[in-house]
Amino acid sequence: MFYILSLFSALSFLVYGTGCLFSGYMVLEFNRYGFAKYRIVTGLLQLLGAAGLLVGFIIPLIGAIAAGGFALQMFFAVGIRLKIGDCVLRTSPALFYLVLNAVLVLLYLRV
Repeated sequence: MFYILSLFSALSFLVYGTGCLFSGYMVLEFNRYGFAKYRIVTGLLQLLGAAGLLVGFIIPLIGAIAAGGFALQMFFAVGIRLKIGDCVLRTSPALFYLVLNAVLVLLYLRV
């Protein structure tokens, strides 16, 4: 189950990170969040974090750090979405990934 959860998170952030870099929709979303100047850095961090989750299969500490970074990023994403008045449905993916990656931190440290 650990590997499936890690792969799911890594692939999710690989897709989202790529979207941050190349998607016109994500340009609009980051403008809506009020964080347009952080879109590129966010995308790069997500790609790096996705790689970190995969490297974590060999070096668990790297996986734990990557998952912790994603949990922290999603903590702030939930806060931003609440601040701009997004509904629960729009906020729930960030909350889901916050919990998922917090669990992954513990699982990587346990491996």
